[in-house]
Amino acid sequence: MSNLSKIKSGLQGLLPNRSLAIKLVLAFFGVSLAGIALISVLASNVSAHEFGRFVNTQRQDTLAANLSTYFVNHNGWSGVAIVIQNNSAATTDPVRPLVLVDNRGNVVFSTDTQSQNQKPSADQVAFGVPIWANGQLVGLLIPTFPSRGAIPRPPANDYIARINQNLLVGVLGAAALSLLLGWLLSSSLIRPVKELIHATRDIAQGNLEREVPVRSKDELGELTKSFNQMSVQLKQSRDLRRKMTADIAHELRTPLSIILGHTEALSEGKLAASPETFDIVYDEAKRLALLVEDLRTLSLSEAGELALTLEPVSPAELMERVVNAYLPKAGALNISLNSSADANLPDVNIDPHRIIQVFGNLLDNALRYTPTGGSVRLSAQAVMAGIEFRIQDSGPGISEADLPYVFDRFYRGDKSRSRQDSGSGLGLAISKSIIEAHGGQIRAESTAGEGTTIIFVLPIVRQTSGNS
Repeated sequence: MSNLSKIKSGLQGLLPNRSLAIKLVLAFFGVSLAGIALISVLASNVSAHEFGRFVNTQRQDTLAANLSTYFVNHNGWSGVAIVIQNNSAATTDPVRPLVLVDNRGNVVFSTDTQSQNQKPSADQVAFGVPIWANGQLVGLLIPTFPSRGAIPRPPANDYIARINQNLLVGVLGAAALSLLLGWLLSSSLIRPVKELIHATRDIAQGNLEREVPVRSKDELGELTKSFNQMSVQLKQSRDLRRKMTADIAHELRTPLSIILGHTEALSEGKLAASPETFDIVYDEAKRLALLVEDLRTLSLSEAGELALTLEPVSPAELMERVVNAYLPKAGALNISLNSSADANLPDVNIDPHRIIQVFGNLLDNALRYTPTGGSVRLSAQAVMAGIEFRIQDSGPGISEADLPYVFDRFYRGDKSRSRQDSGSGLGLAISKSIIEAHGGQIRAESTAGEGTTIIFVLPIVRQTSGNS
């Protein structure tokens, strides 16, 4: 792995669980801090170096002034070594090699004994500090004998120019570092966005199995999770739509086949036009109309377009009305049907027509699966969420594997039963959608062999207090 990849991986590992806002703030702060640190280091080094040169130059100029005074006072360079030695003793810095030459280029004094008899070259003279006395050049103070090709002593204003030049280098370096860090950080932030873009294009082209890896716990991570969840739900919706279409086609085919078969047989004279034949055709037409109406109700409810006319209704009166309507059917099947409700229950805020439709679907199921001599019981009680209604039968119950799917369209746990015996297969799905349209909840509880209980909760009428 390259160093750049290691840096990028390290930056991604620093902020895995932070929010996107914090990541951006820290990214800008980190880039700025890196730039400031680089500039500070360069500025500090340059300033220290240039200040040292400046101080050394000032000392040379001071020494040159002292030597000029000495030359005037002593009318020559005799004994000048004491001035140079005193100047060196006055500073704690290491003594730099010094050479003093007269106006003819002869060495008067040198701290380096090896340079005592060497006459400085023209390049070396270029580094010298001139010593003037009474308007005449009387000597040169050369701080050292530099190597061949060295640059002459610069003017004083070059000090600022050198600092500015080095600061410019620092700024350019900081800018380059900022660009590098910015690119690495932005790549770590943009990568999941690009993955989401490609995934959305795949979804648009019909690839609903497309998912994006979740790389963090920030807003982008949450967005990725939501996208994956949406992808799963879209796939489930597509599969459910296909299954529902196949189920609807199957449910429509059976009554239509019976109607078409009987009418064709009647038209060809193969079947007598008896009341029994017309009853069969009529029953299948009613079944077909009921299925279409159930599908319409279900689609309106799931689209949020099912019209509800809400009004306060007493739970006890509602159950009494339902029980009275189904007593004849229960009696014909030799099934006991009764109801009970807690005292002083508050009214529920419902559309009575739709809720009676729910009771009808649930009671039809209960009576259909309850054996002769069994019982179906309705009850109501107050709970925190509203009024809880229960429809309990003594039928064979529902297996644990089938229980989660009882409210799905066209679902039948007992595959051996024909749809003609079991209704349209939409009753529980419609009941669930109507209850949820009222703001309630519905669920099923059952144990195989011990009966089934359908439980739903409806909101109560909230009392508003007024000023007396």
